[in-house]
Amino acid sequence: MKPPLFVRPLSPEESRTLRAGLRSPSAFTLRRCQILLAGAEGLKPSAIRARLGCATQTVRDAIRAFAAEGLACLREKSHRPRSARPALDAAAGERLRALLHRSPREFDKPTSLWTLHLAAEAAFAEGLTPRVMSGESIRRALKRLGVGWKRAKTWITSPDPAYLRKKGRATG
Repeated sequence: MKPPLFVRPLSPEESRTLRAGLRSPSAFTLRRCQILLAGAEGLKPSAIRARLGCATQTVRDAIRAFAAEGLACLREKSHRPRSARPALDAAAGERLRALLHRSPREFDKPTSLWTLHLAAEAAFAEGLTPRVMSGESIRRALKRLGVGWKRAKTWITSPDPAYLRKKGRATG
């Protein structure tokens, strides 16, 4: 049987913060403050559970979080799984954008138009991603960069230094 968890003795500052948290508009903060104040009275997690009507594991989680983080445990954290972080950070996204301004033929692809799947393969080959990503992941990375993608793309570029000026004159 595991020994019961207890809240360590509170400093006066911590006690004031926890009592102020009882008036918090956040239900998460309110519940954590209730749990920690009851634990500071010397109650075991099972007694706190009975008093507050929550699960014993919720009480244990709150006490462990307080021991590890202190008062920072009163703010609710993100529920997003860590694995859902974008696979391409901002720097890799910019490198992806630069990669797409080159021809797919430079990467031994049989076409001159980029598709999302070709871009994913090229990004992996260039070391931008640790694995071949899906086309949807590439589309989302480009969307974060402000690049819309609805169909295969070709970007017309020219080595001519006056290309932009001439293009502006031709297209109005």
